[in-house]
Amino acid sequence: MEEMNTKAMYKLSYGLFVCTAVRDGKMNGCIINTAIQVASEPNTLTVAVNKANYTHDMIKDTGACNISVISTEASFDLFKHFGFQSGRDVDKFAGFPEASYKIAENGIPVITAGTNAWFSLKVKQTVDLGSHTLFICEPVAMSVLSDAGSCTYEFYQSNIKPKPEKVGTTTDGQTVWRCRICGYEYVGEELPDDFICPICKHPASDFEKVVKG
Repeated sequence: MEEMNTKAMYKLSYGLFVCTAVRDGKMNGCIINTAIQVASEPNTLTVAVNKANYTHDMIKDTGACNISVISTEASFDLFKHFGFQSGRDVDKFAGFPEASYKIAENGIPVITAGTNAWFSLKVKQTVDLGSHTLFICEPVAMSVLSDAGSCTYEFYQSNIKPKPEKVGTTTDGQTVWRCRICGYEYVGEELPDDFICPICKHPASDFEKVVKG
């Protein structure tokens, strides 16, 4: 039987984006890593959003969203603001600087700080993928903001995300499971198979067992 080394998943190349939506007057956004052009005639983009994200429900209800392409000049604060808190609990745009975004013609914000381009998208079709919904979209507007390179997942891990503290041994021997994606830590001898990271919404398979020092 062929091996199933899940670490192979980390060799796939991903970009990083802020996906924004508006519903009932509320603006919201989340970090995603799957926005891809899949056809040129007609020009078609797909966006996959985790169903656990509040932004997902907003897009499904309204049929529209915007994608801001995160650049290599982005700060970690951008990822914390849109990725490490839920729009169900906070208004992400209430404390976000007005100089860092603008409202596109479709009424949905696009992030202009730490990004190099944006797209306004109209949903044409949806596909249920289990944990995620794939939104097949038509771009209705797009613009380039800067010549800075696009931020890949690998660049984020190596150059933007703060390095985790050193692993060692605690006096009480606590077992810690750390999310490889965002660094969230779960304390407990066993991590439930159905555990979902409350920060980045990744599953238990993206956690590694460590002992904090």
